[in-house]
Amino acid sequence: MDDQHKGENTFNGDEASTIVKECVDVILSGVDYDESRVNEWMSTVVEQSITHLVKMEKAFKYIVTCTVMQKRGGGLHNASSSFWDNSTDGSCTVRWENRTMYCIVNVFAVAIQL
Repeated sequence: MDDQHKGENTFNGDEASTIVKECVDVILSGVDYDESRVNEWMSTVVEQSITHLVKMEKAFKYIVTCTVMQKRGGGLHNASSSFWDNSTDGSCTVRWENRTMYCIVNVFAVAIQL
């Protein structure tokens, strides 16, 4: 791969984080935790995040996960691991909260070799 196209196949975690934060803000800003709506919110966050990531037209496969948790003082622990090419692939995590809930979104991007 020549240097001219190398940047196109490198995951930009900051750019992805900004996209995901905007999606979460649009969906969850101004709402309080409601157990009956959590599945809908998570599906929408994941779908909107992937839609906007794909619009960047970069050669990646994306995996997006979303966790929504009511703020009640309980702990939440999460871990992940990957085996990939660190020069092109990457991930980012977005932590968002309001007064009643936490939302954690993980994005994994795996480069498609063209």
